[in-house]
Amino acid sequence: MTGYAAASAGSPRGTLNLELRSVNARFLDLSFRIADELRALEPVLREAIGARLARGKVDCRLSLAEGADTEGRLNDAALERLKRLAAAAQKAFPEAAPLRVADLLRWPGVIAGDADEEGLRARAAELCRRALDELVASRAREGAKLAAVILERVRAMRAQVQEIAPRVPEALAAYQAKIAERLKEAIGSADDERIRTEIALFATKADIAEELDRLRAHLGEVETILAKGGSIGKRLDFIAQELNREANTIASKAASAAISDAALELKVLIEQVREQVQNIE
Repeated sequence: MTGYAAASAGSPRGTLNLELRSVNARFLDLSFRIADELRALEPVLREAIGARLARGKVDCRLSLAEGADTEGRLNDAALERLKRLAAAAQKAFPEAAPLRVADLLRWPGVIAGDADEEGLRARAAELCRRALDELVASRAREGAKLAAVILERVRAMRAQVQEIAPRVPEALAAYQAKIAERLKEAIGSADDERIRTEIALFATKADIAEELDRLRAHLGEVETILAKGGSIGKRLDFIAQELNREANTIASKAASAAISDAALELKVLIEQVREQVQNIE
């Protein structure tokens, strides 16, 4: 499901800004855009998001806006490591230009703020929790609207099932009479035993009572799942596949044009439900 959330928090190193954007996807797909000096915080954010979300393509952006009064200091250990790396690189590539001061200052870890890493990690985790609360609430509002749409389709499917059920005996009787007449013409005699056998075979193949019963059960399960809530998208997706299977069987067994048309309308409604459940958590 789609959603957007943003949160900010102050720290001794400046203001942390976090954005979460979510669009529809069948599975959870995380993408991070994090400033180099904050790259060590990605595992914290990934774990927090994965614990709250199960579906969607989620884009997480984390940046640090340093304040005017934010003082930094040089990290002597990082400078020493960079010095050794630069010397080795210069030896391997003698014609390469040496590092400039601006390059040094931009190197991750060279400038150390007053905040310790654990403190920054805790602030990032809290920031992510706040943003996730907002994002989940936004997705829940959208989910409620999608649930209403799906329930509307369920009611429409129930109406189609109610329309099909009383038509079945009439359609079977009409088709059986038609078969009996054709058999009499084909075999040139009124062999009642042969006719009864063929009609009984047809009636067995054209019986859709079980399919209608399963359709009603599946529709009831959809209503139950929606009422229960939670992470229901994958379950609804599976039930939509089962609904489509029953509708296909009814269409293949249809003994009249009216039943065939109703089965086609069922398939249209089921496909609309399948499109929606792809977007539900």
